[in-house]
Amino acid sequence: MVIHLTAIHYVYLAFIVLIMVLLIRRRDTTMICVAGILALGVLATGTVSGSVSGVFNSFIYATKELMGTIMIISIIVAMSRVLIRTGINEAMVAPLTRFLRTPALAFWGIGIIMMVTSWFFWPSPAVALIGAVLLPVAIRVGLPALGAAMAMNLFGHGIALSGDYIIQGAPKLTADAAGLPVTSVMEASVPLVIVMGLVTTVTAFWMMRKDMKNGTWRDGLVTVKGTGNVLAANGGEDEQNVILPSKVKKTLALAILLLFLADVVAMFVLKLQGGDATALVGGTAVLILIVISLLAHKNQGLEKITSYLIDGFVFGFKIFGPVIPIAAFFYLGDAAFTDLFGKVLPETSHGIVNDLGVALAGSVPLNGAVGAVTSTITGAITGLDGSGFSGISLAGSIAQLFAAATHTGAATLTALGQIAAIWVGGGTLIPWALIPAAAICGVSPFELARRNLKPVLIGLTVTTIVAIFLV
Repeated sequence: MVIHLTAIHYVYLAFIVLIMVLLIRRRDTTMICVAGILALGVLATGTVSGSVSGVFNSFIYATKELMGTIMIISIIVAMSRVLIRTGINEAMVAPLTRFLRTPALAFWGIGIIMMVTSWFFWPSPAVALIGAVLLPVAIRVGLPALGAAMAMNLFGHGIALSGDYIIQGAPKLTADAAGLPVTSVMEASVPLVIVMGLVTTVTAFWMMRKDMKNGTWRDGLVTVKGTGNVLAANGGEDEQNVILPSKVKKTLALAILLLFLADVVAMFVLKLQGGDATALVGGTAVLILIVISLLAHKNQGLEKITSYLIDGFVFGFKIFGPVIPIAAFFYLGDAAFTDLFGKVLPETSHGIVNDLGVALAGSVPLNGAVGAVTSTITGAITGLDGSGFSGISLAGSIAQLFAAATHTGAATLTALGQIAAIWVGGGTLIPWALIPAAAICGVSPFELARRNLKPVLIGLTVTTIVAIFLV
């Protein structure tokens, strides 16, 4: 496939590099993202008015794409507020304290539970289910909220999603693009997923403990009041907790856990995935919020339901405020560009990001080692749009290209590209993609992305080296 890169491609790439530099230097990127949208708009439309309008329209596009995540986070936060005010949350987590007694046990325990749950139901609904129950336990034993977010994020959106052995959405896409059976890609991915998972999580844990010991740890909290995490935010200082009898709290805690367990069973039986599974959890959370509010506040229950929902939505949009501009820019790398600015890219274009990936693959020498490195880089580049899945078909195509030219293992190269794309774009490095874990834990998604950056890059490097020997 011949890809003709235009000025739009090079400008987009230049702004990506600039944004990454600013993220690494812990600087805000909103202005640069807006400047990037303006520059792309001028190149696409040739008019100032079209470019300026593109800024607003890109914000609307990003908000629509993120609305499902904003909604589930806001609802979970609202439900968590009433559980904390009534003390039901304490009753829910009490039995778990005997297992997660240290920060280390909390980190690995939350991570492993998240990984197993995500295999069956994907990470987004798993975050909502696990965060509401296990985060308070982790905080109590000394694991920072940001550490809990790292565990949920790396094990769920990283290890579980990159392998995707149960639902098999990811390997199906890459295998089809590479012309291979799904089973061969899954088998080839097993050692790579294990290496990537071990290296990344061990590195992240070691760096966290080292920084905490040296006093250089940054919590990245966005909730000022309470203990600093979303599940412990108490809201206004004049609000008083609602006292419920101990037996009532334990009964309600058990009922809530059974409801969420019923959600898990329903997801499995009805084969609900992604947005459908998240919607089930969100609807259940709304019903729990209503019932608990009416029981706890009695005559004021109707007004308190609305109050809790408002608190949840305020928090949700506060979290997403700085994310929307950067998401708006990166969405232009895929279908959003044509939707907003028209068909100005070449006829052979499959989106700015995919074009850059294909151009990279076509400009390097063909051998097994270079093929592995290129598969990783291509996968990582296609993951920059924040979905993780939009570019993995390209990763499969690139793997097929190198395998045919060098007579190396196509399945291994395909799995490697899949892992790189999902670890980068599926929710461990791109700030808006890792928002579910960040928001549930009440930490900055940008700080979470920074904490993940070094472990993920080290993991990708080691995994690529292992893949070179396997091909």
